[in-house]
Amino acid sequence: MSDRSRLPNPQQLVPALAEVGAALFKAVGNGAIPRSTISLIQLRAGQIIGSTYLTALHTGNLRAAGESEDRIAAVATWRDAPSFTEPERAALALTEAVLLPAVHGERVTAELYDATAKHYDETALATLAMAIGQVNFFVPLALIGKPLPGRPPAEQWTPVPA
Repeated sequence: MSDRSRLPNPQQLVPALAEVGAALFKAVGNGAIPRSTISLIQLRAGQIIGSTYLTALHTGNLRAAGESEDRIAAVATWRDAPSFTEPERAALALTEAVLLPAVHGERVTAELYDATAKHYDETALATLAMAIGQVNFFVPLALIGKPLPGRPPAEQWTPVPA
């Protein structure tokens, strides 16, 4: 592993990124879904796309929020884990449907939508979609730029040359 990211800090290169990131965080943090559920689906998204940075980031967020190590470790195998609520399971299933290729037919079937809608009202469903989109917005930077996992934000990226 390198001690430098591949890209310099994208927020310094494209300053508007800070505004976009803050707007996404605000939209997703509207209170329609528990923050813990958002972090669980974002951890699962990081696992699915194979980003150590995003996986470490969202694992750290869950730890900081007081989430148990058992639940954090079980996110990758949530279908077999007894520690998730039905609404969390619905959110994780929706996340996987959006991010994984569909072998046959639609990714988000009517059955999956209906099962998810049993647990979330329309505002919460829209927020859930935005939460999946929020992590996906940063996927290219995570995969292309390879920020350094587990480091403070100022140390994740190679400094922008002066």
